[in-house]
Amino acid sequence: MYVIEILLKNTAMPMSVQRKTVEEATTVYHQVLEATKSNDRSLLELACDRQPEKKIAVMTDAIVAAQMYEKSGAAASGKTPGFVAFAEVAS
Repeated sequence: MYVIEILLKNTAMPMSVQRKTVEEATTVYHQVLEATKSNDRSLLELACDRQPEKKIAVMTDAIVAAQMYEKSGAAASGKTPGFVAFAEVAS
């Protein structure tokens, strides 16, 4: 399962939807990127593959950041998804 998270202005928690394949997730991720690049103030509506009843709608001018990651791969590698990466300090 792949997760696409969207961070909105003045909102502490990101919104997310899930896709079953990397191709579908990449399509949604690029859809979010294109919506933020356009100067139009429009509504972007997304639905979740895992929970079809889960839908989100966001104003494109409120999107601050987006990320895509594999849900099972992040847990298995010990790396948590996120926008901040910490460097390892050599001792």
